[in-house]
Amino acid sequence: MRTNAPELGVDLLVDFLNTIDIEDGTDAIDDREAFQLWAADHAVEAGDPVETKRVRDALRSLIDGESASLPSIELEAVSGDRSVGLSARTAAEAAVASSVILSIQGRLGRVRLCSAHDCRWAFFDQSRNGSRTWCSMGVCGNRQKARTYRAKQDDAP
Repeated sequence: MRTNAPELGVDLLVDFLNTIDIEDGTDAIDDREAFQLWAADHAVEAGDPVETKRVRDALRSLIDGESASLPSIELEAVSGDRSVGLSARTAAEAAVASSVILSIQGRLGRVRLCSAHDCRWAFFDQSRNGSRTWCSMGVCGNRQKARTYRAKQDDAP
């Protein structure tokens, strides 16, 4: 197996999904130099930005429960010391490989997008019953509860 192989799984997938920041209106993939650094930090190559965005957007849609067609990605099976894994060269390949691994483990459904429309940050739901809906209860959850409270107060006679 490769010695510099990316650590596939939850952290890589969530980090990849969060290369777009809805609240700030930024996309890390658009900044070639910054995304090169992101990729290096995750032990992968940045890859083609157009393909990378297509993969990210399709994965975000799938995670959000929508129908999405994932672009075709080639993954290589590798074997090592009594193990079999997936080899990923680019960020897009690593994200798809992570999704496959999490899906096999039955944990992909725990990767979520924040339900706040002005956030949509990806996170891994570690709650016991798997019902977390906000990336942060202290930020997005609190905002939503405050909106709901204010709406009830406005409707009160």
